[in-house]
Amino acid sequence: MKALIVEHAQGPFTIKDVPKPTPGPGEVLVRIHASGVNPLDTKIWAEAAAHARHPLPAILGIDLAGTVEAVGSGAEGFSIGDEVYGMTGGVGGVQGSLAEYAAVDARLIAHKPANLSMREAAALPLAVITAWEGMVDRVDVREGDTALVIGAAGGVGHVALQLARSRGAITYGVDRAKAADYLRSIGATPVDRDTAVGDYVRDLTGGKGFDVVYDCVGALDDAFLAVRRFGRVTSSLGWSTHSLAPLSFRAATYSGVFTLLPLLTGEGREAHGRILSEAARLAEAGKLMPRLDDRRFSFDQAGNAHALVREGSTRGKIVVEIVADSLR
Repeated sequence: MKALIVEHAQGPFTIKDVPKPTPGPGEVLVRIHASGVNPLDTKIWAEAAAHARHPLPAILGIDLAGTVEAVGSGAEGFSIGDEVYGMTGGVGGVQGSLAEYAAVDARLIAHKPANLSMREAAALPLAVITAWEGMVDRVDVREGDTALVIGAAGGVGHVALQLARSRGAITYGVDRAKAADYLRSIGATPVDRDTAVGDYVRDLTGGKGFDVVYDCVGALDDAFLAVRRFGRVTSSLGWSTHSLAPLSFRAATYSGVFTLLPLLTGEGREAHGRILSEAARLAEAGKLMPRLDDRRFSFDQAGNAHALVREGSTRGKIVVEIVADSLR
């Protein structure tokens, strides 16, 4: 099969012929149609993500959408020809999705939302799993909650808002002013990130704070100031040093999200498949739609796709199309 290989940190993506994998027990062979590009992928490319444990040379790519071509022994729930999506490799030394095929753990995938193209489906896995683990599994957002997402127009943020709204929460999103129209389009009240936390807490909640705060950009200090008494805070980037005093004085709780853990340890992989199945139902019900950048990239343009993500100038998720009919 053809695969894109990165030999060294910040090196070029080179198309090479490599052995086509064979699915082992509990695995399925997926013909990859599309590969989502995440900021984490670009950090792995630069060898700036030690926590991902993906040494170079390697095939990168965490997210995929494609078609099942073969089913290994004990892999339940999938048949040849099924359209699937998942967060299946590109970390922990496991082959990524910038290739024509991948043998993947069947626990990590789900049937693709029927109403989404391969390109749209490939934009979702890491984002929706990260958003779900924070917004649903950690803080259990529910009907009537006020839910604030910091970094709301980003890959995880815009999905977290849609998940919260699907569960009946009243949603608010902190991001650049230019993202305001998009945030309104998915039912959230936009908050300019240049506004002081105390000001928007006063204006939007009467000074009480939000029931739930999801920090997607490493802004935990702001999250601790924005949460209400007895509220819940979660973060997908809670890696820095912070004072817990503001959180403690509110008797609020904090829990972290580390989405890669099941891929790296093998523990909890069934949860990823479950989340993707639930997300597919939401997408098919019209309650979840990934935001894609209009620019499109073929297999041999993966380097350009990565460069765009590194620049931070995207207007939605970037996806590499490995099969030209990924609009299906």
